[in-house]
Amino acid sequence: MKIYSVAEVTGYLRELLEADSMLADLWISGEVSNLLESAAGHLYFTLKDEASQLRCVLFHRARLDLTLENGMAAVAHGRISIYEVSGALQFYVDVVQPEGMGILHLEFERLKVKLAEEGLFEPARKRALPPFPRRIGVVTSPDSAVLHDIINIISRRYPLVELVLAPTPVQGDGAATGIVQAFNTINETEGIDLVILARGGGSLEELWAFNEERVARAIYASRVPVISGVGHETDFTIADFVADKRAPTPSAAAELAVPHRAELEARLQYHSRALVAALSREFAQYRQRIDELTRVASMHLGNLLTISQEKLRGRELKLGSLSPLATLERGYALVQHAATGEVISRIDQVHRGDAIEVKVSDGQFKSRVTGAKKGLQAWMNSFPSKKR
Repeated sequence: MKIYSVAEVTGYLRELLEADSMLADLWISGEVSNLLESAAGHLYFTLKDEASQLRCVLFHRARLDLTLENGMAAVAHGRISIYEVSGALQFYVDVVQPEGMGILHLEFERLKVKLAEEGLFEPARKRALPPFPRRIGVVTSPDSAVLHDIINIISRRYPLVELVLAPTPVQGDGAATGIVQAFNTINETEGIDLVILARGGGSLEELWAFNEERVARAIYASRVPVISGVGHETDFTIADFVADKRAPTPSAAAELAVPHRAELEARLQYHSRALVAALSREFAQYRQRIDELTRVASMHLGNLLTISQEKLRGRELKLGSLSPLATLERGYALVQHAATGEVISRIDQVHRGDAIEVKVSDGQFKSRVTGAKKGLQAWMNSFPSKKR
């Protein structure tokens, strides 16, 4: 006979309970009692009715904005298992809501909590919308007024964009499957920059396809940003929380998807004027700089010209002092043979009767040699003596 330990038995019971698919996904209604909150923020309570009671635990991470009170009639979702430390059967709650809400609303809250815990709603993972999309995928019914509104709004605001329809039912049993297939088609289509998921308003039942978990995961898996424009402004679906951008209506989704042509024209004109003004300021600076450089160059050239003129004047004076004309000005004369033009600098170059030309400072005259004396003393004696 085999003897089992307590831990073995409780572990075996836990495995049996958790292997049961019904006990792993269970809704239970009852009255809340024995409510206790731990220091870590976990809630421990009992759900009871006239015949029985069940211990429950709601961990802090799943509570969200929930407020529970003793005596409250509530409906909770979770799984049944064994807490092996105490051996107690326990209901692990992930969603609890006041009793009286419909099953669809309860399922909405359950899935909302589940996907939030997985990070599908995290703001950090949401992508920015492309400012100038070229091709936009539209996931909606091909026969709906919503599609016509989207086409009209986008063609009026930004006619450059191309719309690619991925048709799908948006209500009824086949709607969730159709939406998932439409996203698969969009992901396989080249050049799509953005997706609009759209449907008009309706009741919770009519919009339920957009609260399906598989639709939420298809949106999450989209390779391009998704705008959810489902229902009216007060309608919220799981698709809205997962999408990169939520629009209150399908028409608003179309407006978010593309810029307005008039706004682009206004921005273009503004930037054009700003560019012209900036260029004008820059050219003005360059013109002023050119004027300054021109003035500096003119001054520099003027100084160089003045210096050159002074040097030229000095050289003229120097050359003037060496000029034969200056010598003539001092009373000397230039004597040449009249026939040959030979300059006569020595006495032996002339003979009595030779015709000569004598140049002085203000002209010249002709003469003839009548006699000649050789020697310095004879030359000095030719000057008139001064009376002392």
